[in-house]
Amino acid sequence: GHRCEAHQYLGFHCRHVFLTCCKGEESRAGNQDGWHTVRERPTLNSTPQPIKVQYVSFKTHYTVLFSGNSPCEQHCTSVGGRPQCSCFSGFSLMADGRSCEDINECLSTSACQLNERCMNTAGSYICQRPITCPPGYQISNDICEDINECVQQSHNCGFGFECVNTEGSFRCNPKPRCPVGFIHDVQGNCIDIDECGPSSQPCSLGFNCINTVGSYICRRKILCSRGYHASPDGSRCIDVDECQGSLHQCGEGQLCHNLPGSYRCDCQTGYQYDSFRRMCVDVNECWRYPGRLCAQTCENTPGSYECSCTSGFRLSGDGKNCEDVNECLASPCSQECANIYGSYQCYCRQGYYLREDGHTCEDIDECSQSIGHLCTYKCVNVPGSYQCACPEYGYTMSPNGRSCRDIDECATGAHNCSLAETCYNIQGGYRCLSLNCPPNYRKVSDTRCERISCPNYLECQNSPLRITYYYLSFQSNIVIPAQIFRIGPSPAYSGDNVIVSITQGNEENYFSTRKLNAYTGAVYLNRQVEGPRDFLINVEMKLWRQGTFTTFQAKIFVFITANSL
Repeated sequence: GHRCEAHQYLGFHCRHVFLTCCKGEESRAGNQDGWHTVRERPTLNSTPQPIKVQYVSFKTHYTVLFSGNSPCEQHCTSVGGRPQCSCFSGFSLMADGRSCEDINECLSTSACQLNERCMNTAGSYICQRPITCPPGYQISNDICEDINECVQQSHNCGFGFECVNTEGSFRCNPKPRCPVGFIHDVQGNCIDIDECGPSSQPCSLGFNCINTVGSYICRRKILCSRGYHASPDGSRCIDVDECQGSLHQCGEGQLCHNLPGSYRCDCQTGYQYDSFRRMCVDVNECWRYPGRLCAQTCENTPGSYECSCTSGFRLSGDGKNCEDVNECLASPCSQECANIYGSYQCYCRQGYYLREDGHTCEDIDECSQSIGHLCTYKCVNVPGSYQCACPEYGYTMSPNGRSCRDIDECATGAHNCSLAETCYNIQGGYRCLSLNCPPNYRKVSDTRCERISCPNYLECQNSPLRITYYYLSFQSNIVIPAQIFRIGPSPAYSGDNVIVSITQGNEENYFSTRKLNAYTGAVYLNRQVEGPRDFLINVEMKLWRQGTFTTFQAKIFVFITANSL
């Protein structure tokens, strides 16, 4: 429902595609000469706005279309069977006879009016009229806005006056005067004056100054005896709490008790005062009353003591005596248990041995007790002996009965790949691979497809000229980061430049690309992969050679297998 008007910042080719799609056949029918004009005008209102007018002209179709690479950059016509190049409006033909360069119309003094500013664009230019604002206003987004002189501190209101912003200016209002005993702060508010501050001493000696709201009072000083101090208003003497103010001299472990005008130091329960060290020390009840507090073990604690029993006994309900524990009731042994006074003993049946923990019985395992590895992959313990085993699929036991070797299913024919598929052997298995070329490509070898035709110049640059299949196999314990693939033109020429990227198959970011030099790129495996796992990644190489991009694609099958046996 909108008019076909291209945005002013679009380049020539984008404007051409935009208007061609927008107008279509209707555009061609309405403009037989094949030219269009795009004009942008500002909305009219009461406030002066910058005038932006852009004139862009171009052809809607070409006289001659060439397949493949066009010999001309913009416009090509056939003259006597040979191509002749020309440029669109706003461009001029360069010395090479095929390239076009933009004409800077702003170099001409007649491009815009005297009060307008010329801005060159691709294939055209823009004339802009400057905006002037009256005093007290400033330009913001092409609009004149009021300047708040009070916020910007650009006013000249003196002390005692308050700045009030108005449209296009400001005014200074006098601030209200403060009553006696108050003064203006920096914000102009009235605050109380502290007459009792250190800079002023309004009261004489022997009096204390007490500040009040708007004034002060002088009160005679009082003398208090030791252990007391004057109240904040100086009217009476109150007790000093030495215990709260850390004014006491009680030693470590002592408790301070406040008294009127003094304090007292006491020891906690379980402590006694050491007059030599002048501090409270713990009373060791186990030494003071040996054999009288506990039946077996007495343990001193800070301020008290605890009774405990040796292993195999538990403390009775009186907290003093000990009784035997029948450990076998808790089944501490994996097989046989015999309770003894203060302990127990575990026994194993025939064919088992008692582990060092004294509780667990286990079968004699030749796989774990032998010196070295009995089997390369897996050792299976059996009563009185052992057996070596291999993975269920992809491996077979060697004649020595210990090591496993990979089965090449592709060589032995033990695979189920069809005649149209290729068998590829990997560690512990195989993969059936088929190469199918996409439309517009033909198969030139078992691993390569080449493009048959190229409909237009843009598709020639974006679609791969050649698609090549690669098969890579690695073990999961490969050292990372690992360079697994390199790609580049062969042969390479001076001035070549490549761009290598992964376009598909790297959703989990296991892989990355890195440019080694101007004509070589590499694919890296960034982090460990727990095998087995298969990946198919599409690696695209864009080759810049002699002013043209050519695309090549590598489809890489990466097979991650388990660690070697």
